[in-house]
Amino acid sequence: MSEKEEFNWDNFETKGFGESYSKEKRAEMEAIYVGTLNEITEKEVIKGTVVGINDKDVIINIGFKSDGLVPLSEFRDLPDLKIGDEVDLFIEEQENSLGQLVLSRKKARMVRAWQDIEDALEHDNIIEGLVKRRTKGGLIVDIYGVEAFLPGSQIDVKPIRDFDIYVGKKMEVKVVKINHANDNVVVSHKVLIEKDLEKQKAEILNNLEKGQVLEGVIKNMTNFGVFIDLGGVDGLLHITDISWGRINHPEEVLNLDDKVQIVVLDFDDDKKRISLGMKQLTPHPWDSLSANLEIGSKVKGKIVNVADYGAFLELAPGVEGLIHVSEMSWSQHLRNPADFVKVNDEIEAVVLTLDKDERKMSLGIKQLTEDPWTKGDMATKYAVGTKHKGVVRNLTNFGLFLELEEGIDGLVHVSDLSWTKKIKHPSEFVKVSDHLDVQVLELDVDNRRLALGHKQLEENPWDTFETVFPIGSIHKSTVVSKNDKGAVLELPYGLEGFATAKNLEKEDGSAVEVGEALDFKVTEFSKDDKRIVLSHTATFREEEKGAKKAKKKADSPAESSAQPEKSTLGDLDALAQLKEQMEGGKK
Repeated sequence: MSEKEEFNWDNFETKGFGESYSKEKRAEMEAIYVGTLNEITEKEVIKGTVVGINDKDVIINIGFKSDGLVPLSEFRDLPDLKIGDEVDLFIEEQENSLGQLVLSRKKARMVRAWQDIEDALEHDNIIEGLVKRRTKGGLIVDIYGVEAFLPGSQIDVKPIRDFDIYVGKKMEVKVVKINHANDNVVVSHKVLIEKDLEKQKAEILNNLEKGQVLEGVIKNMTNFGVFIDLGGVDGLLHITDISWGRINHPEEVLNLDDKVQIVVLDFDDDKKRISLGMKQLTPHPWDSLSANLEIGSKVKGKIVNVADYGAFLELAPGVEGLIHVSEMSWSQHLRNPADFVKVNDEIEAVVLTLDKDERKMSLGIKQLTEDPWTKGDMATKYAVGTKHKGVVRNLTNFGLFLELEEGIDGLVHVSDLSWTKKIKHPSEFVKVSDHLDVQVLELDVDNRRLALGHKQLEENPWDTFETVFPIGSIHKSTVVSKNDKGAVLELPYGLEGFATAKNLEKEDGSAVEVGEALDFKVTEFSKDDKRIVLSHTATFREEEKGAKKAKKKADSPAESSAQPEKSTLGDLDALAQLKEQMEGGKK
């Protein structure tokens, strides 16, 4: 080669990447390369492919000019992640300060979750979630990584008493509300059940018939009965239709959530009220009663109820008889049945009436003992004039009833309580449960009547008073009370007298006042009516005295013979013993 010839050094110099291309070729190559890259936008979710995995990061290719790195911790839910898997990613930055593409799978999942939740609400989709924990008023359910609230009222169609049984379990739900301001999601499981129940309900109602036997679940219990879920339809099992026997509350034989067999007893035209029965599935206990049971039979049982009018004796579950209070004792004085029996007492009784068709029975317990009125010694034991002591059982306006023994009652008339006191009501003399000594005045065994008297235990003092308070005699008396008609006076020996208003005038023209003790003259005396009428005015008006003496002498000459105007000392001495006897009797 000649030294003069030029040397092309460009053929031997090392060129940079792409510098060997012409401008046209370079432009062509750039167009081809750029066409292989994706157009991406920040803050959106795209799909990427795993191209590498190390201890800290996962390398993702999204078809951009550079690969992105995502912390391995964001793939904890994918333990089997491998190269080639596709995952959702959120583009935070196309290029950070280090020139790297910044991606986030966690945010991608959150964005995608909200998109799916909104789509589920819009299209009424069913979502499967995991119950994470219990909270106040309901449960927290994880759906697509978002915590949603499931209210307790939306868990099931029946009341839920224990929320904890759902924690850690999967549950299908529907989104019912989204609050974007608070990122709050409300879901329901109940709506899914209700749809299924609507079909069951329609089928049950269409086929509902009286006498139909169904299976149900006890939904609620009250003191009057049980509500049973028949599969979307509720029916009432009344407490009286649970058992042939008597129960006080359904919880004695049933429990919530129990599955039970029941029979349809009745329902309304709209089939909104359904009456159910349980005892009707078993034979009635009356049908299995012994054929030997008849009137007069002795039976044993347990007292299951005590009312004001009597008690119910249960012979077997569902078989009861009424013991009326009048059949508890031979006493004619009716008392409270609780005085004789109480609930759960086990006693014996006698069958008085029996109607197996009507399933009714009346019983008696007094029939287990002899009727005291039919005893052989009745006529002699309570003969007229015999003395007895009894207990006051009842007071009436006309007297009192005294029980001498169980089944033997007698009447003491109010007029037979005292010789001297005017008793308007027996309560002035005795009270119920007091003991009282009496004498038999009359006995009628056939009619079960016994007349008694208390005052007859003493001699009638009015026979003596007739000689002490003759008409015209004067006695020191105290005015006890006054009214428009006159005044009541306290006389010697505890007697009461009466003076009319016109006979209360004193000698100075003034009227006698209550509390004053003055001389009064007897103007009228009646032993039969136990009445003494007196006058103070007559003690100082001689003309009235003379007129009364003349009239008395004309009417009764024998009685007018030498009657003293005042009681003599001898008369008072003669009555001293009578007074002591009367006072001793009161004590």
